[in-house]
Parts: sequence; C-alpha cells; structure tokens
Amino acid sequence: MKKAPRHEPDERLSATPPKKWAAGVPAVTHALEYSLEETTVRRTATTLLTMNQVAGIDCPGCAWADPAPGHRHRNEYCENGAKHINDEATARRVTADFFRTHTVSELGRRSDLWLNQQGRLTGPMVKRPDADHYEPISWHDALKLIAAELTSLDSPDEAVFYTSGRASNEAAFVLQLFARAFGTNNLPDCSNMCHESSGVALHETLGTGKGTVSLDDLHQADLIFLVGQNPGTNHPRQLSALEQAKINGGHIIAVNTLPEAGLLRFKNPQRARGVIGPGTRIADRFLHIRSGGDLALFQGLNRLLLEAEDARPGTVLDHDFIRSSTSGFEEFSQHARTIAWDDVLAATGLTLQEIEQVRDAVLGSKRIIVCWAMGVTQHRHGVPTIREIVNFLMLRGNLGRAGAGACPVRGHSNVQGDRTMGIWEQMPDSFLDALQREFGFDPPRAHGLDSVNSIRAMREGRIKVFLSLAGNFVRAAPDSAVTEEAMRRCRLTVHISTKLNRSHTVCGRTALILPTLGRTERDTQSGGEQFVTVENSMSEVHTSYGRLKPASKLLLSEVAILCRLARHTLGDKAGIPWEEFEADYGAIRHRIAHVVPGFHDFNRRVARPSGIRLPNPVNEGVFATPAGKALFTRNAWDMLRAPEGHLLLQTLRSHDQWNTIPYTDNDRYRGIHGRRRVVLVNPADMAELGLFEGQFVDLVGVWTDEVERRAEDFEVVPYPTTRGCAATYYPETNVLVPLDSVAEISNQPTSKGIMARLEARNG
Repeated sequence: MKKAPRHEPDERLSATPPKKWAAGVPAVTHALEYSLEETTVRRTATTLLTMNQVAGIDCPGCAWADPAPGHRHRNEYCENGAKHINDEATARRVTADFFRTHTVSELGRRSDLWLNQQGRLTGPMVKRPDADHYEPISWHDALKLIAAELTSLDSPDEAVFYTSGRASNEAAFVLQLFARAFGTNNLPDCSNMCHESSGVALHETLGTGKGTVSLDDLHQADLIFLVGQNPGTNHPRQLSALEQAKINGGHIIAVNTLPEAGLLRFKNPQRARGVIGPGTRIADRFLHIRSGGDLALFQGLNRLLLEAEDARPGTVLDHDFIRSSTSGFEEFSQHARTIAWDDVLAATGLTLQEIEQVRDAVLGSKRIIVCWAMGVTQHRHGVPTIREIVNFLMLRGNLGRAGAGACPVRGHSNVQGDRTMGIWEQMPDSFLDALQREFGFDPPRAHGLDSVNSIRAMREGRIKVFLSLAGNFVRAAPDSAVTEEAMRRCRLTVHISTKLNRSHTVCGRTALILPTLGRTERDTQSGGEQFVTVENSMSEVHTSYGRLKPASKLLLSEVAILCRLARHTLGDKAGIPWEEFEADYGAIRHRIAHVVPGFHDFNRRVARPSGIRLPNPVNEGVFATPAGKALFTRNAWDMLRAPEGHLLLQTLRSHDQWNTIPYTDNDRYRGIHGRRRVVLVNPADMAELGLFEGQFVDLVGVWTDEVERRAEDFEVVPYPTTRGCAATYYPETNVLVPLDSVAEISNQPTSKGIMARLEARNG
C-alpha cells in the first residue's frame, strides 16, 4: 500500500508542563500510530515482533544491549525504536519523478522532517555539474564515475570516507579495507562528534576505549550515576535495566541540567505497575547541575572521599586495588586536595550539602557504576571530565568486578562496532600490521582526518571527493554554514543512503545518491540470503536478519556497493577478493577473524543465540597503558563563564527524533508540540534578561573568532533548566557551534558549551 507524501507542518507552538514520567501506555500508542502511518499492519507486525529477537532485526536506533536469550520480552523494543524501524520500513517512495519535480535548490529549503518523510530512495541518482536536478544513472555508470574521480586524484589523501553507526560490521570492515588499499586513513565517523572524548579518556586511563559493564552489572549495582544523559528519549530500553536495578535494591543519582522525564519515573508498559500503577521512581537523588559542571562535581567528590579516608584510615579507599592495579595515585591525591570549594560550587551550581549527601551515598555502596553520554562528552573539557570519573571509580575499586564500572552510553546502533572494525583515522599499528599479514598490502601509516579536520580540509580545497556510508554528515556536523560551504567545494560528493536528507542537497560539483538496503530488508546475494552483525555498547556482537521485501529492485546492499566500487577503483590491486565478499558475507567475517582481536572463529560463534561477548581487558585485570596499570590523572579546568547578558546554551534532540532526523515537530516529554524552533530558558533568567513567554528571538553565538553565528526565529519557552543555562534542538542550532570550538585532545565539537545571547526579533 503506497502512502501519500506528507506536507510541511505549520509550526504553531503549543506548550504544556513537562512530563514527570516516561513511557507507559502513551508510548505504545504513539509508536503504533507512527508505524501505521508509515507502513502496513502486516509490515509493522513483522518488524516489531522480530525486533531485537534472536535471528531477528537488530534495532537500527540506539546501541543499548539486549537481555540474554530466554529473558527477552516478546515486545523487546521501545517507542523510539519502533518509530525508527518503521520509518525505514515506510511505504512511501522517492522515485525519479520526484527528482524531476523538485530542484536541488528547492529541496535545500525544505525541513529535515519533510525530506525524511518523502520515503525510501529507489534508484541511483546523479547531479551533474551546473545542474539543479538529480537524474537517474545506472549502477555501472555511477560506480565508474566515482572510480574515475578517485583514480584521478593527485593523492589518495584527497578523498574522505565517512561512516555513520548504522553501517554493519561487515560493511564497515569492507569500507576501511577499501580506503586503506586505496591509500588513505581518512576515515572519519560519527563517533568523532559524539563519544570521541570517551574513547580518548578511557584509552589513556584504562587502555581500552570501551565501557566495562554489562546489563547484569547494572542489575547488581548498589549505586548508579546517570550523568549528562536522557535515557527516556535517547536510549529508552536503558530504563528497563534501571528499573531492575531499583527492584534489586540499587539507588540512582541523576546529574543533569534539565529534569528529564526518564530520569524521574518510568512506567514500564510491559509490567502491570507501569500500565495501571505509578511505575518506578528512577532517580533517588537529582542534581540540577550547571552545564559543564560535571568535572568539578567529581573532583569535589574525590576530595571528600580522600578526606573521609583521612578521618577513618583503611575504611574508605580500596588500597589493595590502588596499589596493585593503578599508577599515579600520590600525584592525583595531592592535586585533588587543592581543589577549592568556592570553585566547585560556582561551577556546579550545587551546595556543599548536596555534594556531601552524594558522598554519603557513595560510602554506603560497594558496587558503583557511572553512566554518561553527550552531556559530558560534548564539552571542551569532556576528556578531563571522563578521566576524573575514572579517578572516582578507582578510589573504591569500582572497576573489573561485578556490579561496578564505567558505562559510556552510545546512542547509535553500531557506532562501537564501526570503530572495532577499523573505522578510525588513528588505528594502531597492530591493526594495520594484521591487515598487511592478511591481505598482503602495506596500509598507510600516517594518521588520517577526523570529522572536524575533514571539514577544514574541504574548506581549504585539500579534499576533492567525499563519500559517506549512511548518515547525514552536513546536519550532524558543527558550524553549519562553514560545513556546507566546505562540502560544496568538493569535486564529487557521494551518499550511500536509505532516505532523503539535507546532505543530499549540499552538493559537490558532481553529486551521487546511491540507495541501499535498510537493516529491515532481506539481503540476497549470489551466495544466498545474508545476515549482518553489529556490536552494542556493552561489547556484545550478534546477528541481524532482514525480514522485509526490499523497497526497490534497484537497491544494493552496503557491502555490494562498496565491493563493486573497490573493484572499479582498484581492479586486481592488492588481490582482495571483493567478488567473494559480495557473494558471501561469511567470507568477510572469516577475514575479520584473522584481523580483529576477539573475533576468532567469528562465523560459528556469532551464530549462537547469545552471540559473542568481546573480551574486556579491564575486567580481566589487564590495563593496556604504557605503565601496564590504570592511570590516575590530575585534571585542570576552566569554568565555563557566559558574558553578562548571555546564557550557556546546549543543543539536544527532541523525543520524536532519531539523530538528526525529527519524526514530528513534537517533544511531548518536555511539553513542546508543533514547533522545533524553541529555546528553553529558566523563568528567573527570562526575567533578568527581560524576555517573556512566546517571544521570538534570534540566538546569537559568541566565539573568539568574532564571526557572528545566528540561528533565527526561536520562540522562548519557560522551562526548569539550571540558572544561566538554556537548551534548544539540533540540528537547527548546529550553526551556533564553531568549527574550531572543540574538546581538548579529542577534537570533538562542543555542542553543549555554546555562549549565546537571545536577541529580540523586530516586529
């Protein structure tokens, strides 16, 4: 059944009080309503009843782990996962007629919501130089065009190969293999913009860039910190794990600038208590922290723990763990004792009593987990903050044992798997050596470009070809005007995509859209029906089988597109069996097993219902740092201070949104309906700045380069944000994030630390 295209919404705001609980029956209702608007009852039943099941479709949304086989609910999905999977399974189609009707210029003026809702792409399209329309092109000619551009470059480093977390392990491995056989390490990915700070900090302190906990650990924890994250919207299935922790007697402390519904109470629609009862209180304590104050909070806690040990020697710190497994404690301890309380209280906006109450909860807990997300990583001092969290965990030995550890919560399905497969511009020599042994060519050794540096290189004319495997790079990236200008300087831009998005309208001189199978669709190659694998945020690798008929006969899988492109570009160079890889993804996994640690006997092991849990060296007492031990660090910081008359602004996503793509203009948990161009401001700040509810303002960013960055026509909404802090939705406000405003060391954009003034609009 073909669905009619949707129209642009009229964007009239209706604001209601924010919700004090998440999920419940309304979540089920909204999920089904959206799904049935997009596709049929039969397809909806197929996707939802197989989603996150053994031999089913892995949710293309967040990276939260599944319960063990035998412990999964028949409906093992959340509202947002149901919306996302059926957004992909939509019955709407974008055909060649659509592109004949709409110019690229017109599409560039459309909203992200409208572009996405036109439906699935159905055939390869090309925009020729100086044209304003996409037109059909055959697969052979499209791949030949790309290969010709690549082989005409003066250097392989004039090309960039970007990857989004939606790609499978098999596609990611093939892409990095192609890029390196071509001769470049320019492999930026979405991690560069969301969790790069986590990887950098954890590598430095623990010797691994991944978290150390499992679902069982969360269930067993005495105390869980949720820092800078909103599980009710960004990874709702985490709420089920938190509910189980509460049932088992655990306690939870939420640290956030906004009182998000999912941090307050959870009504689990799979339990009677969540349907007709009050649900489960999630946060036992809520710290309404100032934006960017998390580093100061953990430094204050660490000082209090050291002082508690002074008062009761041998009863607070885990001296055995510190002595046997860590390095740098004395230097850290000396520094921590110099932390000034006036600085901590000013940076956090909390009282000393509030922080002391948290210390008491810590002292009463034997097993502690700290979870964090982009509210921590997207700050200039994101890396030092995570290092300080690691300091906090090490003081009482909360690493490498059950019910304790570090938990960076990644919000994209296979973003961690992409990195494991080699999608990183800085892969270590050990990985490159393994590639050389396995495939017989010498991969380039010089580090490539990350996402921010790729934009800089495109802006300077040093990048001629940009190829994106999934994702919406233009809208995910910072400094929107600069990013778009940089993209348009390329000779060729290529997007391997399932649906239309803003990046397709920001074209190089020549632009290609290559439509690909979604994760929901059956993938049949000459070797038979294929499955792919993904890795969740807890280092578990499992299968995903497509269940639906492909949206078009012209669609190719990501693996097929990349293998054919590699053959066109490289020919027989390096002797890599691209045809064999395309025919049978098991052949790819067989070679992954020889290259990537932990994937031995990959094909057999991943076929088990439980999949594979990759080894985590921290949980085995192994720390791959230069010292061979976990590292205590000393972390200096400068408090974020907005100029007078300005606020600290953070970007975030609405509840009805997946990454850069909104599904509606609503954010019902925050009480926002019908409009996305809103700014959430504390009522006391509104009074101080002379603002009123419903006023229309421009958001004007302040940065050291003195370039005015302006996001226009936002409506002021009173909201219980922390004083001095405001919030608004991305990608509409990415224009305010300067390209050069990045986190120390990780080079990650600082989307949570924008200095902005709210300037009243004339008329």
